[in-house]
Amino acid sequence: MIGGGIAGTATALGLCKAGLDVTVFEAHPDTAEDIGAFLTLASNGMRALAELDAAHPVTAVGFPLTSLRLLDSEGTEVAHQPLGEAGDPVLRYRCLRRGRLNAVLQGEAVRRGVPLRHGARLVSVADGPDAVTARFADGTTATGDLLVGADGLNSTVRRLLRPGVRPRYAGQRVYYGYTGTAPPPGPQGAITMVRCSAAAFGYAVSPAGETYWFARTGGDPLPAGAGAVPSAALRARLLPLLRGDATPAAGLVAAADGQIMVTDATELPLGTAWHTGRVLLVGDAAHAASPATGQGASMALEDAVVLAKALRDLPDPQTAFAVYERHRRPRAEHNITVSGGLSRGTRTPSGPAPAMGRPAGPDARLLRQLAWNTPLSAVPPEPH
Repeated sequence: MIGGGIAGTATALGLCKAGLDVTVFEAHPDTAEDIGAFLTLASNGMRALAELDAAHPVTAVGFPLTSLRLLDSEGTEVAHQPLGEAGDPVLRYRCLRRGRLNAVLQGEAVRRGVPLRHGARLVSVADGPDAVTARFADGTTATGDLLVGADGLNSTVRRLLRPGVRPRYAGQRVYYGYTGTAPPPGPQGAITMVRCSAAAFGYAVSPAGETYWFARTGGDPLPAGAGAVPSAALRARLLPLLRGDATPAAGLVAAADGQIMVTDATELPLGTAWHTGRVLLVGDAAHAASPATGQGASMALEDAVVLAKALRDLPDPQTAFAVYERHRRPRAEHNITVSGGLSRGTRTPSGPAPAMGRPAGPDARLLRQLAWNTPLSAVPPEPH
């Protein structure tokens, strides 16, 4: 397994549960990758974690989100509704910092006996008829029956296999920050989306009273080195886009303490190849989408369950890879399309849930795809 982030560690948990031997190789020296940013796990992602027997460690470090509010540019609440499978404490949406999620999943993998090697930076892959070998920057190698590339948006595995496939700008910059002062008014457990005039804004308040917020704005892609811009400068760029509206957004950004982060919303082209020979891509390495739907991590967790079931039940890697892709590609690429449309402003939502880009509860097909004891042969794949 190349990559010890969300996709890699979750997939390792799935393969371990399926009875396969797996070793995780992570380029970063510790668990602190992207420690500043936060994410939400949707109910489908929590369901996938439950099937991997890993939901409870994650619920211990995140806080639940049970409803969705929508405010207009005047700060007036125009909708408020339950979010996902809010009635089930295990399947509720969770909000948490990415670094905490990485640490919990890695800890769970190690607890189950999965070897995890930090500081292993991949430099080449040799795919043969009987085995595949990964070579790392320190000169060491690892050989196995198959290699799973779970190394994210800028995947080294994908670049080595498909050098012409690169992430593309999806039309928005995304800011993340935290505000520890008095939280804005609103019901407990709600995530609030704000239809600002010049940005999309969202926030949720932790049980400790800290507000987690993000903003999506239009504009050209960030110039090189923009990730190192001081928080004060990012705040100065963002505030003029929010101050024209009577919403909590400008006040939250103005009072933000600690680091403010910004990144480009990016996506992979539809039709990107997911596997060749004994090598397969999962998560963002295969189907990265703009963050507008908030489904990136949850999609990676779904991948982990479906791939583990395919490799558990099917006779050889090639058959398993093909069946896995047949079940996963339509859903993953639908998410790319919907999320990209929201980021570019080419998709006009008809109600508050689509405005947030949050899919409704799982359909019967997805439930069966994720159910550990249901073989994929009993589940009709989604049509393209």
